[in-house]
Amino acid sequence: MNLDLRTIKEPRASVRRDFSGASFSRDADDQYRVRDTVTLDLDVRKDGGKVRLVGRLDAALELGCCRCLEPFPWGVGVDVDLLYLPASDNTGAGEVRIEESDLRTAYYRDDQIDLGQLMEEQFQLALPMKPLCRTDCRGLCVVCGGNRNTTACQCVARWDDPRLAVLKDLLSQ
Repeated sequence: MNLDLRTIKEPRASVRRDFSGASFSRDADDQYRVRDTVTLDLDVRKDGGKVRLVGRLDAALELGCCRCLEPFPWGVGVDVDLLYLPASDNTGAGEVRIEESDLRTAYYRDDQIDLGQLMEEQFQLALPMKPLCRTDCRGLCVVCGGNRNTTACQCVARWDDPRLAVLKDLLSQ
């Protein structure tokens, strides 16, 4: 999933790549899974060692609802505007203040830009803070663990603190 900058001879070129969902690695603790084809449509602008990628990333992800834990589809469509500099320019000048433009700057090595890393980063930035399958998701039953969106359980969700049982016995006497 690399973009070889040696193959781009012109100062400006268009690159469109489609990646299958299977080409993305999946760990057990991932917050999402890539469901379908990921489309990356970029305008590559080269200026010496500087490379600017401007374009769009479109994908369909599958997230887990934070209330009922059921998977649901999540469409991602983000605009990309990143500046890539050679890794040799990253000298680590000590303690510096991070500016807004620094957040859109990355580094490449050996005339290769890792598009996989770019896409994973954009996916992470596009994830909602609290993924919900729907706004009125009822979640899981705290007693039996059943999905309250699909089943109506008869569980009583009342909890009595066992530390107060002695006081309860005193009231009943």
